[in-house]
Formats: sequence, C-alpha cells, structure tokens
Amino acid sequence: MDDELLELQRQFEFAQQAKSSIRLSERNVVELVQKLHELRIIDFELLHTVSGKEYITPEQLRHEIAEEVKKRGRVSLIDLADATGVDLYHVEKQAQHVVSEDPGLMLIQGEIISQSYWDSVAEEINERLQECSQIALAELAAQLHVGSELVASVLEPRLGTMVKGRLEGGQLYTPAYVACVSAMVRGASRGVTVPTNLSVLWSTLQQLLQEMEGATGIAVESSFFQSLFNGLVKGGEVIGTLRAGVHWTPTVFAFAQKECVDSFFSQNSFISYDALQKLGISQPIQFLQSRYPEGIPLATVFVHPSITEMLDAAIEDAIERGSWLDSLSVLPTFFGGQDASKIMSLSPFVQSVLKANKALIVGDSYLFSSSFVKDVYDRVEKEMETLSHSGSSTIMLSEDSHLVKEAKAGQDINKSSEPFETGSESGNSKRGTEKGSKKKKGKSSGTKTVSTEGDSENEDYIPTKSRKNQKKGKGVSSSQVADSRKGAKKESSKTQEEIVPSDEWLMQKLAILVPDFEEQGIDNPQTILRHLADHLRPKLVNYWKERRKALFTENVEKMKRLLDNLQRKLDESFLNLQLYEKALDLFEDDQSTSVTLHRHLLRTVATSIADMLLHNLDIHNKLKNGTQVEDSQNSESISLSSGERTAIAKSFPGSQSKRALAVVEALEGKRVETFTTVLRDLAEESGLLLKTLDKKLERTLLHSYRKDLTSQVSAETDPVSLLPKVVSLLYIQVHSRALQAPGRAISVAVTRLKDKLDDSAYKILTDFQTATVTLLALMSAATGDEQDCTSDRILSKKEILESQMPALKALVLGSSQA
Repeated sequence: MDDELLELQRQFEFAQQAKSSIRLSERNVVELVQKLHELRIIDFELLHTVSGKEYITPEQLRHEIAEEVKKRGRVSLIDLADATGVDLYHVEKQAQHVVSEDPGLMLIQGEIISQSYWDSVAEEINERLQECSQIALAELAAQLHVGSELVASVLEPRLGTMVKGRLEGGQLYTPAYVACVSAMVRGASRGVTVPTNLSVLWSTLQQLLQEMEGATGIAVESSFFQSLFNGLVKGGEVIGTLRAGVHWTPTVFAFAQKECVDSFFSQNSFISYDALQKLGISQPIQFLQSRYPEGIPLATVFVHPSITEMLDAAIEDAIERGSWLDSLSVLPTFFGGQDASKIMSLSPFVQSVLKANKALIVGDSYLFSSSFVKDVYDRVEKEMETLSHSGSSTIMLSEDSHLVKEAKAGQDINKSSEPFETGSESGNSKRGTEKGSKKKKGKSSGTKTVSTEGDSENEDYIPTKSRKNQKKGKGVSSSQVADSRKGAKKESSKTQEEIVPSDEWLMQKLAILVPDFEEQGIDNPQTILRHLADHLRPKLVNYWKERRKALFTENVEKMKRLLDNLQRKLDESFLNLQLYEKALDLFEDDQSTSVTLHRHLLRTVATSIADMLLHNLDIHNKLKNGTQVEDSQNSESISLSSGERTAIAKSFPGSQSKRALAVVEALEGKRVETFTTVLRDLAEESGLLLKTLDKKLERTLLHSYRKDLTSQVSAETDPVSLLPKVVSLLYIQVHSRALQAPGRAISVAVTRLKDKLDDSAYKILTDFQTATVTLLALMSAATGDEQDCTSDRILSKKEILESQMPALKALVLGSSQA
C-alpha cells in the first residue's frame, strides 16, 4: 500500500514538472470555461473574483465567510470582501445565507457577530461591573459601536449567569449595589407617615447617592427606585396604598385618618368636607358614604340622621305655636344656607308638612307656619287698603290700559265716549252757555281713534272742525294732538315700571308688623324680610290688581261724568273769559290801566277757571290710578292757594305736570293772552277742548250778560256796589263790550265814557263816582271812636249817594225802570 502511494506521488510530480506542448492564454481559458458552462458540462454557479483571474463557487465563499467569522467572532462585510477578493454584493448575499443557516450568528449594521463574541463581551462587562458596581448601557454601546437597544437585548439573557448584575433604566447594577439602594428605598418609604408624591422622595434619594459617590457617580434613574419600591410593596415589606403610580399613602396615615374622622363624627354627629380635605381625603363624600352608609351628604357637611330628628322637633314646635324658625339657629354653626335647604328637602317630616300646607320654606333656611304667613298677609293687606283709601300712589303699579279694557269690556264704548265729543261752532253753543241759542246739528262730531298705547280712557279723540272753523285757525292742530299722544305714551311707559308693592315699602311694613325678627337677635334681619317680602309680593300684586280692577269698573263712570261736567263748566267759563278779555282792548293805549285790568281778570275769572280745572284733573288722575275718591263738592266753589295749585300741578304725570305749572305761573303774569294759551295747552294735554268765541256766541253771551247786569242794577241797594255794575252796563250799551274793572280802574273807565254820553248823564256819573270815592276814603279813615265825627259824615255821604241812585240807575235802565 505504501509502495503504491509512493508510485502515485512520483507520477504526479512528473506530471507537474512536465512541460505542456500546448499553452493556453487567460483569454482562452475564460472562453473555455464559458463554453463548458454553455454546454452544461459545468452546471454550477461560478463567481469572479475582484482580480478577474480566479473563479470561486458560492459554497466556497460561504465556507470562507463562516471560517472567518468563527476565527474572529465579529467581522465586517467590507473586511470579508477584501479577504475573499469577491465583490461586496456577493459577500452580502452569501452572508445572509450564512446567518440564516446558523442561529448563532446575527447580521447587524453590516457586521456578522457570533454568540461566542457576545459571550466574551459579556465576560468583559461582568468583570468591569464587579469593579465599578454600575455601568451605563450608553457607555457600553459607544465602546462597542452598536446601539444601546442591541446591548440590552444581548445582556438580558445573560444576566444572572455570565453577567452578575441587574439591568434597570439603562443601567447595569451589581447585586450588592441593588441591595444597598433597595435598603435605602425601604428605609425612606417606611419613614414616610403622610401622603407623599414618590417622585419627590426619589429626587431626595438621588441627591443622597450623588453625595455618597461623588462626581464620578452615575445618576440613578427614578424608574430604578420605583421598580425597587414596587417590589417592596408586592413583598409586603412596605404597607400602604399607591395611586396613579406615584401617590403613596402609608397605612399608618390611613389608620390615623380614619380614627380622627370617627372620633369627630361620633362626638358631633356631623363633619365638614373641608376638614376631610385637610386630612388629605380628596373625595370626602365617597369616603364618608362608604364608611357611614346611614349618613346624609349635604352641600358642605356630612350629618348623622340624629341632626334631622333634632331639626324636625324644632320645626314641629314652631308650627304648633304658629310662628317661624330659622333652621340655621338650630343647626351647628358650620352649616350654611345650602346645607339647611338640603336637609329640610330630605326630611320626610318637613316634606309632609309642606304637602299639608301647614308651613312653607322661604329662602334657604327660613320656615314659616301657614298661620303666621296668613296673619302677616292679612295685616299687610289692611295697610294697602288704608293706602288706597288715602290716595297714596307710592306702591301702585299702573296697568291702567289693561284694567280699563277689562272694565269697559261689557259697556257700549260708542255711547260712553261723549265727554270728548266736539262739533262745529253751533254744535257746542248750548254747552257754551246755559242760556242762549238753539243747538244745531254740526257736520262733524269728532273722530274717535283707539290708541294702542293707552291713555286714561284707552282712547284718543281727534276733534275735527267744520270748514268755517278751519278757516279761522282756532281748532286743535294735528301736531298738538301728536304731542298729547307722545305725552300719554311716555307716561304709560313710565308707570309700567313702578312696582306693586315696592320692596322697600313692603320690607318696612314687615319690620313694623313683625318686630320678632329684630328682637330675636338675627344678625341681618333684612335678609329674612327680603325673603318674606318676595313670597308675599306676588299675592299682594294679585290682590292689588283685583282691587284696582274693581275700582276701575266703578271709576270709569265717575271719570266719564267728571269729564262731562268739567267740559261743560270749562266751556262756559272760558267763553266768559274771552268775552271779558275783548273789553280790555279799549285800554291798550293806557299801559298802566291795561295792566291793572289784565291782572284783575287773571285774579278773578282766570283763577276760578284754573282752580276748577286743576281740582277736577287731580280727581280724574286719582280715579285713573284706581284710588277711591269720595264725591267731591261743587268744583265751581273750589278756591286754591298758590301753594296748593303748585302741589297739584307737580302731582300730575309727565308733560301734563309741565303744562299745569305753566298755567299756575301765568296767573301771576300781566297778560290774559298768556294764560289762555297755556290753559289751552293743558286742556288739550288732558283730552279736553276749549271753544273759541265767535261772533254769534259773543252776541249771545253779551245779551245774556247785559240782561243779568240789568236785573242786578235794578235790584241793587248798596251805592258802592252799584257804580261798577252801572259802568259795566254802560260799556255794553256804548261799546258792546263786557268790562270787568276793579275799583281803582273805575275812574279811568268813567273818563273814557265822556265822549259817549251827554253832559247831564256824564255829570250824574262823575258826581256819583266822586261821592263814592269820598265815602270809601271816610270809611277807610274811620277809627271807631265814639268821639270821632267821621261816622256822621259817612252816614250823611251814604244818604247823598242813596238819593242819587235813582238818577244813576236811570242812565242804564230808563226813568220808568229806575
């Protein structure tokens, strides 16, 4: 066998040393290999090397890669490409096959790493860890030029075997170090006796470790402390409750907490939520309900049912006495209004009392017995009746438009609207004078429009004049009617804002009627008064509306009659004023006499008209406001002082008050025209119309006045009173004017008649006037002394005048009548 082997070796050596007779170039060899590959003689894959002079099979390449990895443990694909002389593409492809076939290899970031390499690395890390106690994965990853995640994944299966340590939060720790830190965590956790945020505790431990290890120490992550703490909790070494992972409540604190709550609640039968929150209980209601199922949760406190029983007893006593109770006075001082309200709403006894209408709750904490409330209501109702009788409007709510509508619902409005009806000049002549011309049918009797705003009668009457009066321009203009409407609208909107009764008035009355609120020492009696007033006011409002509705039903007819009579009297008086005013034109050339006559007319006839109008309008406004007004005395005899006129004018609403004040001011003026202008404005504002004196009415009134004066002169026996009447009658006969002159203007009036009378008649008049002046002078100078002879002179002078009276009367009556 050995001989044969040696023979073969010699032959092989001979064959190698023998020189070929045919030499092939590299090109021929390449072509030959290609031809053999085409002919399928070579049926396996061949790879070119980088030099192009060699071929290599994939199996051989994979074998060489595996050998290189086995030898070095960690090889870069680039290094493999250089070592094998094959292109990197083929190396990467075959490397993937090698790694897939061998589970002990891994291809990471262009490198093939074997498990043996990681084992050696783990041994090195373990040696270093035992020296340093802790190593950061980031540091290892930087040294190995791999990612931290790869290092962690490689070390985890080797922990406890090849690597004696613990991996936590990106750090490797030795068991001794872990035991040291665990002991610190255990001690710190057991030292905590109040609810604590663990992150604060971990921060403290981190600072402590850094101080222990100095500048070279690596900061320990909070997650490491948390992990150790969780292990201690699971093992029962630390006892407590952990919420949300970081909120730690030790068992000792929870025990003390419950002991404190139980002690307070058992002693006081209640506990406030604030007290529990101070103890660290964030959800006090849920805590208390779970601990005391029979308790009652209120707004700010948690109470035992015994508190409700105590309150029920106090309420029952208040109802039996017919009184009231502030539940806060019975409950502990910690209770608030919301607590009192809720505990009463949860009390079965209180609810049964409320359903039986034996009591009512006002505000949050006040409970009133029904008998107490009824007594207070009856007394306030009587006070309101007293106010309504006295005519006070301080507590009234003006809803006149609505109430008048209701009051007039069953009446014929067309028949009851006559007081505002006006016609043509002849249509009103009968109302203008009680004696005079016959009444004619006017073409227009007034246009009635219903106002949406609502005035005293809820209607506006727009008077229409005949064409004759329109030409004269004496009628009411549309702008004036519009102003009247605006005034009524403003007044209506203003009165709608008033309150019935006002809170202030009602609270004042309650304080007087129920002095118990202050006598019982309530800190703020206004509070209970406000609540009680709010409860009573709706009932009082309904009572007041019903009462006013009834009063309006009564007052509508009174208002109609009042305006009818006022219109009639105003027509007559104003026409007479215009008649007397025309006589003043005769004295316009004498300024002083003209002023005297104007002032005399203002202080007599005009004052009487103003007093009558203001008095009747005041009654009308009271009736409109639902005030009871007794049937007034004859308004023609009303005489008001200047202060009374001003007070009445100011009591009128809105623009009516301004116009009434203007009338009062005009009475103190010097011209009658000013008074008639403002009087007409006030009348139109009040829904009345003033007739204008025309020629026919003037003749009628003058004839009536002359007839009346003639009868007065005929029957007059006083010589002093006879002279002004004779002078007035002479002016009617001479000038067809009705003169109203005071005593100091008679001499001027007599002088103006000189050219109109013959000498004998004028002499009789002047002699009588001179004697009258002398008599009046003697009477004013008389002292009443018996030794004084003035009385004799007065008697003699009267006798002279009485003897001249027939001659004076004959001037106006004729000798037969005188």
